[in-house]
Amino acid sequence: MGAGMAITGCGSAAPTSVLTNHHLTQMVETSDDWIYTRTGMKNRHIASPMESLSQLSATAAKNAIAMAGISAANIDLIILATSTPDDLFGSACKIQGLIGATNAVAFDLTAACSGFLFALITASQFIRTGAYRNVLVVGADLLSRWVDWTDRASCVLFGDGAGAVVCQRTKNGDRLLSSGMYSDGSDNNSLNLHYQNDDRPLVEDITVQQGTYQPITMNGKEVYRFAVAKVPEAIEKAMFHANLKADDIDWLLLHQANQRIMDAVAKRLNIPQSKILSNIAEYGNTSAASIPLALDAAVRAGKVKPGDTVATSGFGAGLSWGSAIFKWG
Repeated sequence: MGAGMAITGCGSAAPTSVLTNHHLTQMVETSDDWIYTRTGMKNRHIASPMESLSQLSATAAKNAIAMAGISAANIDLIILATSTPDDLFGSACKIQGLIGATNAVAFDLTAACSGFLFALITASQFIRTGAYRNVLVVGADLLSRWVDWTDRASCVLFGDGAGAVVCQRTKNGDRLLSSGMYSDGSDNNSLNLHYQNDDRPLVEDITVQQGTYQPITMNGKEVYRFAVAKVPEAIEKAMFHANLKADDIDWLLLHQANQRIMDAVAKRLNIPQSKILSNIAEYGNTSAASIPLALDAAVRAGKVKPGDTVATSGFGAGLSWGSAIFKWG
């Protein structure tokens, strides 16, 4: 049997400042009841001017490495899934330096809310081919940087955070049982963080673009319809390829975009709501960080135990989505 992959450690980090639904009622016309009944959110953690994505990611990474029982020097590869790096050239190498992973190569991967899942699947390919033995996958976003805080439809949704997992090569059976990635660019305009040009003439007939990115825009109804249709389909495909049924799934771990989406997906899959891993009430939508944040909380609370089968799915801008089924530990 060839090399397989096991997820052996997880970690997370979030800013200390908490923006509550009550705070939001002072900013826009909304209410705690309106937000909670439609999203399942109560709080979201917001990075201060003194906090960075790299620092939060490094904390999450150190926690994951400690749980895996290895040192940072053992890490061969770091993949950072983010849409909000501290540096547009990427932040993975900064994280490498902060944690002292001197033997690792590092790069960023951008796939918005699907980013962590895409990075996890990418890591599995490097491990299965034998290219790397120990891979650190980080999902992190500071979406507060790009929220229009006057838009009541979107500003209630997003928070900041970081999560990480350590993936290791194993010859004791592949614990990533099945996975898949999908995209549909025809619906690209449903969720965006656009670049807006600011033309600057240089010399005759030559003009450059020196603009900036604009706040997040989203068609909430379209994203909801997309998620409740595509996510169950992707997980069903993963279960089929892993030769599993709904009763074989111990936990359903979805991107924490909206509690109603998670409930609808579970119902479609005939998975009891008691098996949904959710921390959306505390963190809101943290994009690429949401899956590892929820996983870390569940593992450290003793809910997810070694050998448990977890079905997971990320979905969001692109539009993109994916699924994976793994055994923890």
